[in-house]
Amino acid sequence: MKDLRLSEIWIYPVKSLGGIRLSSCKVMEKGLLYDRRFMLIDEEGKFMTQRVYPKMALFKLSIEDTQLTIRHQQESIALPIVPPISEPAQSVQIWDDRVQANEVNPIYSQWFSDLLGMKCRLVFFPEENERPVDPTYKVNDEHVSLADAYPFLIIGQTSLNDLNTRLKEPVPMNRFRPNFVFTGGDPFEEDDWRNFIIGSNGFTAVKPCARCVLTTVNQDTAVRGAEPLKTLASYRTKNNKVYFGQNLIATHHLQIQVGDKISVL
Repeated sequence: MKDLRLSEIWIYPVKSLGGIRLSSCKVMEKGLLYDRRFMLIDEEGKFMTQRVYPKMALFKLSIEDTQLTIRHQQESIALPIVPPISEPAQSVQIWDDRVQANEVNPIYSQWFSDLLGMKCRLVFFPEENERPVDPTYKVNDEHVSLADAYPFLIIGQTSLNDLNTRLKEPVPMNRFRPNFVFTGGDPFEEDDWRNFIIGSNGFTAVKPCARCVLTTVNQDTAVRGAEPLKTLASYRTKNNKVYFGQNLIATHHLQIQVGDKISVL
């Protein structure tokens, strides 16, 4: 019997900025509590990510109580993790979706604009706002936050270990921005999961995660290279897409914590 255990929990409160590692977290329908409820948008109202702006990797985040602190080298700002809504809602674009979001405060938007050297705005996506999961992969009409397409992403540590044996220089898990990392089992066994339980919380694996150039951005330096995408493409390609990790939706909305047993049904 395999001993599969949840080893890491990650949230990314601002889309495409640094992640925060947690020991426990509440599972919500749209994703883990506070995960990707903020994002930066350009002047056209379009979402910004490290795919186009690798310097976004240099913003590091932390949460204490209900305050979110964002640091960029010597600069930092702090804001409520659930900000008061004062600015009117506006339509913003994330991939092919248009959703309603609110600028947090022009002061924060200016701070990011100055550091990134381009005009941008920080927006917040309230919990009640709608963004349905792709109907092809929904289970119960689920919605998602400002993550790319699905509420959760899981990757096995052994899958990363397998990849790293093929690379000249190993890469850390933060290149892949998972919510959940687990130990035990075989490399890429998450490919074949459908329904499973972490602790007491049920999940359904709905679609393998297609990877892009963001995985090639060093999260400490913001420098982009060829790896690990080049090596992954040599053995993890299907239908012209490179896959690593599994996208999930939750069938329960309970607390989970590091060390929880994972039972595949």
